[in-house]
Amino acid sequence: MAGLTPAQLEQFHREGYLVVEGLLDPAEDIAPVIAEYQGVLDTLAADLHAQGALSSTYAELPFGRRLIEVYKESGKVHAQYFDFSLHGANVTAQTQFWVGPAVFEMLRNPRLLDAVESVIGPELYSNPVQHVRLKPPEHLTPKDAEGRVQLGATPPHQDNGVVLPEADQTEMLTVWFPLWDATVENGCMLVWPRTHQQGLLDHCPRFDGLQVPTQLIVDEPRALPMKAGDALFMHRLTMHASLSNKSNDIRWSFDLRYNPIGQPTGRGHFPGFVARSRAHPETELRDPAEWARLWHACRGRLAAEGAGPFNRWSADSPVCA
Repeated sequence: MAGLTPAQLEQFHREGYLVVEGLLDPAEDIAPVIAEYQGVLDTLAADLHAQGALSSTYAELPFGRRLIEVYKESGKVHAQYFDFSLHGANVTAQTQFWVGPAVFEMLRNPRLLDAVESVIGPELYSNPVQHVRLKPPEHLTPKDAEGRVQLGATPPHQDNGVVLPEADQTEMLTVWFPLWDATVENGCMLVWPRTHQQGLLDHCPRFDGLQVPTQLIVDEPRALPMKAGDALFMHRLTMHASLSNKSNDIRWSFDLRYNPIGQPTGRGHFPGFVARSRAHPETELRDPAEWARLWHACRGRLAAEGAGPFNRWSADSPVCA
């Protein structure tokens, strides 16, 4: 196990975050994921074209430009089509998501798990609070009925704040990494150093997610441009956000979480799995088809029964006024 160095661990615990340059290999680790998503976009474009929502499948365009054109002409951001998780409400038997083998292998990537093990120990659970982010340029993104960009900058929040209170003591670690270079122009991450020392802050529900109220934010954030292959590790209480995408292409990233085996994930109705166990390696999930089966079974269950509470916060709270 290579893992993180003592100096890197010291920075993580002091600042609440750490960028590890070149942790992943763009050709070996990231390229298979990109290739898999080419097929996902093929299917989306073909489906929308068959429905009459597109005049073309735009197959001649590179991935980013093609996604932008599909979103623009269809008038809708189809983020759920690509995601390897489900939303909290209105899940139906037809709700789209993607749980392909290349995504599964990324969740189990040995270099990534070595680094995670350095922080939270050798018994690693893949927490199902996970997403792919394909953020188009805001000036080319469809707007909703109120004139708001359907997928824009992520507001300031803590990842502890997006899970249920049962996971407040869970040693949840966030791993964020770009599949393409993330720049200030295309909407890289922002972090507020040392905010993990403040505890859990109030959050307010918005149309685009949860946000820490501006009156609780006292310091300036740090922008973190990153190359494909770099990885950002964040404490569950580190406040972070993203900039707006002001470029002419998409910003593409993975947003993963891990916690020690046996600790609550904060989304108990979603399926996680044992990603690594030094004590009981036979419990590790190694079959991507089984992972996909778990998510499809989850979709069926949520479509029939509903998901129940998805977060703890209320827009009626005085701090949200």
